Amino acid sequence: MDLGSEKIQRILSKYKFRDVAVEELQKIHRIYPEMKPSPDTYTYSDSTQKDLLKLTGVIPVKYEGRSYNFPIQLWLLDSFPFTPPICLLKPTANMVIREGKHVDAKGRIYLPGLHNWDYPKSSVVGLLKEMTAKFEEDPPLSSKNSVDTKDPHELLDFVSNLQINEVGVRHPDKTTFKVSVIGGGDLGMACVMSILSKCEVDKLVFIDVAESSTKGGSTDLEIFSLPKVEVSRDLSASAGSRVVVVTANAWSGEQSYVNVVQTNVDLYRKIIPSLAHLSPAAVMLIASQPVDIMTHVAWRQSGLPPTRVVGAGCNLDSERLSHVLDINLNTHKPAWVIGELSDNKVAVMSNIGLNSNLNPEIAPGGGSTKPLLDRAFELMKNRGQRSWSVGLSIADITNSVLTNKNKTHSVSTLAQGWGGIGAEVFLSLPCIMAANGSTRLAGVSLGQEEDSKLQESVISLSNLMSQLKI
Repeated sequence: MDLGSEKIQRILSKYKFRDVAVEELQKIHRIYPEMKPSPDTYTYSDSTQKDLLKLTGVIPVKYEGRSYNFPIQLWLLDSFPFTPPICLLKPTANMVIREGKHVDAKGRIYLPGLHNWDYPKSSVVGLLKEMTAKFEEDPPLSSKNSVDTKDPHELLDFVSNLQINEVGVRHPDKTTFKVSVIGGGDLGMACVMSILSKCEVDKLVFIDVAESSTKGGSTDLEIFSLPKVEVSRDLSASAGSRVVVVTANAWSGEQSYVNVVQTNVDLYRKIIPSLAHLSPAAVMLIASQPVDIMTHVAWRQSGLPPTRVVGAGCNLDSERLSHVLDINLNTHKPAWVIGELSDNKVAVMSNIGLNSNLNPEIAPGGGSTKPLLDRAFELMKNRGQRSWSVGLSIADITNSVLTNKNKTHSVSTLAQGWGGIGAEVFLSLPCIMAANGSTRLAGVSLGQEEDSKLQESVISLSNLMSQLKI
């Protein structure tokens, strides 16, 4: 590998671990001599640019007994090899990208080796071998269709993109209902079973995150092979999901609450950006704790609009409250628990009945509704949030998204601008949930006690967020 040119040397001089990077490049050359280095300028998604070293070449891929050369490009960041390269497919003019779980529509490559990169255990040589193996299982490139070309492999590529159901052929552009649940443990399992029971899904992916303190629980699903369920430990299996449910937690043994929450934030930094890249049109539903903070963190890290990042928040309490008001107190109006998922949460009631066709609105706080809501809260005491009950709540929100139901749920959402809230915080508010995410109900004037609790939560959450390294 020729690293002696002045331009390459100038770029390498800016690398933090230059000598180690050169040693790694020499290893690559010994095994993949066709990978050629060159200096170039990389443009990030936020339009910023940086001069980096890139490797360009092809990897051999065997498919259906034939050999193909797939052109790739690896951009080496200036902290290489302690950070993984950015890997791209670079199709020629007669090739087209076939989007899948390892490659997105723009050619960005996603692999377990990239997600779990840990130098010196990880290397570009190992990454290229993994890339070849994954591409042989599911080739991400095919030839462009041509009137004059009758290559049977082109027909095979086309047919492999079709799915057959009971009524005939379903084309790949038809909407599919895929849901991914990220994080093992009891809550992850409860979400999987509840979503399978309540929602019509084409596929449900359960990803057991190794770094999560809630890992485990997926083995039995693998043993019993539930229909429509795929168990994986690879985030790329979530690609193309309509809803991504995140239940992963990574609690530490730290004494400080801020440090304990920070471990969860650090875990999210490893998974949330990848999940957003793999399913850019998904609604992300957060169930990790503390849910209001972690939903805020997920929104910041994902780059998704706030309407498509929501937390499970007070939805379970809201459904219980409406049930008590309807069955026990004979008040047939929906109600919602809003605010922080803590002792500061408060209740509000709708101004329309349960079966009304009108758009719901929150009734202004007043003396007539408060005694009723206080009584309902009293009847709800001692009902804890067990894993299965939270799982049922999450399944209900998921169903509203998949079916475009336009049902109002109390979910943790960006509260800034609602009811005079000026700070950037996430709180549970009544939101209409549909295929495109959440739409908040209009804010109202609350009673003095309720408003005071909400403001306390705003201050508390803002203070905690300011101490975290997002």
